[in-house]
Amino acid sequence: MKLMLVATLLGGALLAMDAQAAGDAAAGEAKIAVCAACHGTDGMATAPIYPNLAGQSATYLESSLKAYRAGERGGGMSAMMTPQAQSLSDEDIADIAAYYSSLE
Repeated sequence: MKLMLVATLLGGALLAMDAQAAGDAAAGEAKIAVCAACHGTDGMATAPIYPNLAGQSATYLESSLKAYRAGERGGGMSAMMTPQAQSLSDEDIADIAAYYSSLE
């Protein structure tokens, strides 16, 4: 019973964190022109080397973009992503994350 209560509380906390990270998906759609070249307007990658973003957690997308922007995320596509993310404000990041997370 205690395990069920703890699991329920943790699940609720995770959902609340994702809701807090949510920006404006409609505004995000208007800001993805550069992103869409690799990740598609529908969140489906344009080539196998890029990740699909459709349906990803907004919290995850937002934290990833902020880490790229701060130069804290290396390897892989960081040479391409860091300069892209550095041009984004916190609001832009939240909106883009909300847009891609809203897609299925």
